[in-house]
Amino acid sequence: MLNKILADFYVRDIRKMMEEVNLFNEEENLWKTTGSLKNPAGNLVLHIIGGTNYLIGTLLGQTGYVRNRPEEFASKGVERTALITQLEALVPMIEKVLGNLTPEQMEAEYPIMFDDGKRPVSYVLVRLLAHLDYHLGQVNYLRRVLE
Repeated sequence: MLNKILADFYVRDIRKMMEEVNLFNEEENLWKTTGSLKNPAGNLVLHIIGGTNYLIGTLLGQTGYVRNRPEEFASKGVERTALITQLEALVPMIEKVLGNLTPEQMEAEYPIMFDDGKRPVSYVLVRLLAHLDYHLGQVNYLRRVLE
């Protein structure tokens, strides 16, 4: 049951991220920062795409996605349409992977160390959702400040 609740929240918040990306009036503002924020909205979106594809897709769903975390922060100028397409692709993956998790799998140990320890899958999924929402807030803030 928790798996389906989490899947619904992930899908909702990924769709909110798509909405935020689309609300930027000037596409180049996706690649700007302000104040003490060091990462532009575009890089935060790439980070969520890469992390979700790897930490959920590969490690739980065996999708085979290979993550390049440094590139998530180094890439610049990726077109808005490409960001949206990649965010949209997360939705069916999350629905499938999370939707298929059994209660036993939710409480099984996550395949890699997380937050400096061995954690159950349920812990990691809740933590990753909080991480997604943290970055969603940053993207929203950057959009409002820059525009």
